[in-house]
Amino acid sequence: MGTNSQSAIVQTEDDARAPAACIVSVKGLKENWQKWSSEHQEYQKHNPFSHDTRQSTAVHERGRDDYGKPLQGSLTERRGKDAHTHISREVLELCEAIRSIGEPREKAGAGSGSNEKVITVEFGKLFEHYVSISNKLVGILLRARKQRLVDFEGEMLWQGKDDHVVITLLQ
Repeated sequence: MGTNSQSAIVQTEDDARAPAACIVSVKGLKENWQKWSSEHQEYQKHNPFSHDTRQSTAVHERGRDDYGKPLQGSLTERRGKDAHTHISREVLELCEAIRSIGEPREKAGAGSGSNEKVITVEFGKLFEHYVSISNKLVGILLRARKQRLVDFEGEMLWQGKDDHVVITLLQ
């Protein structure tokens, strides 16, 4: 019984000062909150999904250079640039794979005296080789065709059905 009643909490001078250092002023909290609130209100003016009924300062008009593009310097713009860089790298990697496994042939439509050669590969052979590199071969092929780096017949290539479709490396 004597141990509980006799034990006293001894507070040193250092312990007494410690909580005072952790106290944050109400004025500082209020200023931080007000700053965040003002920034958020300004952001909401530009947010098309906001229920803010005030007139937006950023008017989106068709035909302008920035129409349909993210705000300059935004995280969305950064992500888009990173994605574009990544896809470009994959397209170049695909072209290198075609170069390495493809066979040189005379360019279709070239005259008999022409020595123009292009590298071609069948889709099935490319698919078997490229499956260990990436699982997005058809999408990358479509992107490369859009950039006029490769050419093939048809809108879409299907494994098995289009294995004999010839893919031509143009550049």
